[in-house]
Amino acid sequence: MKAEPFVTGLSFGEGLHWHQGRFWYSDFYRHRISTVGPGGDVRVEVEIEDQPSGLGWLPDGRLLFVAMTGQKVMRREADGRIVQHADLSGLATFHCNDMVVDAHGNAFVGCFGFNLDQFIAEKGPAALWTGEGPPRAPLMWVKPDGRASVVAADMRFPNGTVIIDGGKTLVAAETFGPSLTAFDLAPDGRLSNRRVWASLRTDPPSIAPDGTCADSENCIWVANPLAPECIRVAEGGKIVERVQTAMNAYACALGGSDGRSLLIATSQNVGGNITGQLEIVRVGVPA
Repeated sequence: MKAEPFVTGLSFGEGLHWHQGRFWYSDFYRHRISTVGPGGDVRVEVEIEDQPSGLGWLPDGRLLFVAMTGQKVMRREADGRIVQHADLSGLATFHCNDMVVDAHGNAFVGCFGFNLDQFIAEKGPAALWTGEGPPRAPLMWVKPDGRASVVAADMRFPNGTVIIDGGKTLVAAETFGPSLTAFDLAPDGRLSNRRVWASLRTDPPSIAPDGTCADSENCIWVANPLAPECIRVAEGGKIVERVQTAMNAYACALGGSDGRSLLIATSQNVGGNITGQLEIVRVGVPA
């Protein structure tokens, strides 16, 4: 399958979600959160000084979003005010990134763990995959009241996170695993029984799982920043479908009126000029 351009003119899109009839997304370097309807109409929802990333919603409908460099989770109140929901600066190592929020309002947030650009400049990209690799990073749990703690301290760049099995399992992408790592998710938000849900290791490395979304068959779509593609992965690691994109892929979400529209955030860096877009394709299995 091949995706087609849907929204152009982004800097770097992330945090894709389908919510209340629209796709929501963050645009890092334009410092805004926007939505787009099925017909392509774009609306700016939030503008901040920080870089926004992961998005989610509390049970009462209030928006949560990650402020990357400030290492915080912010909340948009019913009256539109932006307030701090959780301060992760004492837990996170380097920038925070993606997030998922469960049905009870528990938020799970990843972070880089290290300065990615500096690491590559000093050691080369191969060092991300060889030897000890880069420093580990925590996956953090933010309770509905904003209290935060670390639930997994030694992950390899925890990134896109989804909830499957009717809310019983949380799966986090470890970008430099490269793997999808599962936990049992209790109703109170506690995680247990950590395990590899799917290994995506190849030699040489060809997949680095970034943003993810799940479908009704409990397969997970994975955006691959190492290639212009989004892949559908079954538990155990089998790749069952691929979608070709125009640029390398960084995030994805299923939505639309029937849940079969796969939206993919893609980007490219040409001479230091980062540009991106949202691409879309119809798939067979709904969200």
